[in-house]
Amino acid sequence: MIVSNIKRYAFILLLFVFGFSQAQGVIDENLKKELDGIYKSDQILREYIDSETTDSRKLQILNETGYSKDDLANGNVYVILNKLDSINLIRIEEIIAKQGYPGKTLVGEPTNEAAWFVIQHSKKIADYFPMIQEAGASNEIPFTKVAMMHDRMLMQEGKEQLHGTQGAGMNILNPTSGKKEFWNYIWPIQNAESVNELRKEAGFTTTVEENAKRMGIAYKRYSLEEVKQLTIKE
Repeated sequence: MIVSNIKRYAFILLLFVFGFSQAQGVIDENLKKELDGIYKSDQILREYIDSETTDSRKLQILNETGYSKDDLANGNVYVILNKLDSINLIRIEEIIAKQGYPGKTLVGEPTNEAAWFVIQHSKKIADYFPMIQEAGASNEIPFTKVAMMHDRMLMQEGKEQLHGTQGAGMNILNPTSGKKEFWNYIWPIQNAESVNELRKEAGFTTTVEENAKRMGIAYKRYSLEEVKQLTIKE
């Protein structure tokens, strides 16, 4: 009788533990669907202006979004992006305020990166970076995303980045011709001589040089002072 009761209690405990673990891993399908939509609205026009996007894919994007080529010409795409980013940020902040960062446990992968992208494209990185760090530490998002956001936050603060993930661009005066031109570069890196080792530790599979090439930038080390000297004061 005692053995029978022990077996019964053990079975009940097993069911409880199994049920709890299952509940912990349940995906919120409604939230996942909403975040997938937000992710698409964040990325699709950025894909359109990416230098590696083919003409056929650009045509698909126009069909998907309902925009014409003229709608997105002459810098109009950036005006549209800024508006979409603002709308997306409002909703992401509502979601975070209600239930914290929507990570892998709640919405699965790659949907767990949707909120990250929206914050990354905002001016509120410093507000949410501690939460992003926690999400990375608990494996709710990849650590590479934490590193990228840290780099962008440092760049926004006018400081050297750590992992070399962020490029920048500005108008400069060409020292040879004396004419104004737009210049793309990799934002200055702290300890640039060891950045590739740090990138590898963070989980990146490319070097800083390869990453720069992917962004269409010829990698060269610059200090903050060198960048400051090239900036046009307007």
